[in-house]
Amino acid sequence: MAIAKAERLMNLALCLLGTRRPLSKRELRGSIEAYLEAGSDDAFNRMFERDKDDLRELGLIIETVENLDGDTGYLARRDSNRLPPITLDAEEAAALGLAAKVWQQARLAGAASGALQKLRAAGMPEAEDAYEVHSALEPRIPVHEAAFEPLMLACRDRRPVTFDYRKANAARPEQRQVEPWTLECWRGHWYLAGWDRDRGAERVFRLSRITGRVRSRAGAFTVEVPDVVTVRETVESWAGETATRTARIRLRAGAGYPLRSRAISVRELGDGWDELEIPYGHGLDAWLVEFGPDVVVQEPADLRADVVDRLRAVAKD
Repeated sequence: MAIAKAERLMNLALCLLGTRRPLSKRELRGSIEAYLEAGSDDAFNRMFERDKDDLRELGLIIETVENLDGDTGYLARRDSNRLPPITLDAEEAAALGLAAKVWQQARLAGAASGALQKLRAAGMPEAEDAYEVHSALEPRIPVHEAAFEPLMLACRDRRPVTFDYRKANAARPEQRQVEPWTLECWRGHWYLAGWDRDRGAERVFRLSRITGRVRSRAGAFTVEVPDVVTVRETVESWAGETATRTARIRLRAGAGYPLRSRAISVRELGDGWDELEIPYGHGLDAWLVEFGPDVVVQEPADLRADVVDRLRAVAKD
């Protein structure tokens, strides 16, 4: 945040917290130097409304009341903006410290670090003894995808987005119009769940397959956000975690380690090939296509046909 804006917001917050009666826009403009320099009334009104919204987003409770003269007034009561005493024991403090370290690679790192500093200033114990018990734990949620931050903000603000998305079996990306619901990390990969407007259905997208920039769209959501979004269950189903059948595939030696980790049996065939038996559910064909010529499906026949169809579609494009 620019220093000028931070100073302006601080001055506005102090005015609203320090008054005993509601202050009108005119009174606030006369009390804050940056508002006096705003120029026209329209420029001041836009600046004030943005600043008021920013303070509310930061957690300040601002009341809007009618003055005796009929003007709209604003104030932030101290009793409404005072947190109750926070008491944490050493183990709870250690747990918070570990949780804050999760976000060291993401936009939330600054917020997590700032929150811990405020809690320590308020008397939270350092929890050195409890932390030593968990010192071997180094929790991390990797966030390398450029799409993470704009999608996180879009989920928070309930803003529709558009982005280009390349499916596993597609040669080129397609544009998607999505109402984003939630982000979730599963086995080191981030996924977005939301409503795909073009397909008229709930969809889950892997962030690493989003290409280009995520763009926000105007307007509200057209579908109500469900109370529970089963991101992991959906991805597990696609990845074959909820296995209902077994497949027999040939895999080139030294390749396909994710497949090998899932195999219930591995047999050397010679000539640089191994035979694997893999439990699977919905979506294994799309996953196998990603391994290209290193995988040949032997059984069942319908899975082999699905993989061949996907490869032909890619070759045709």
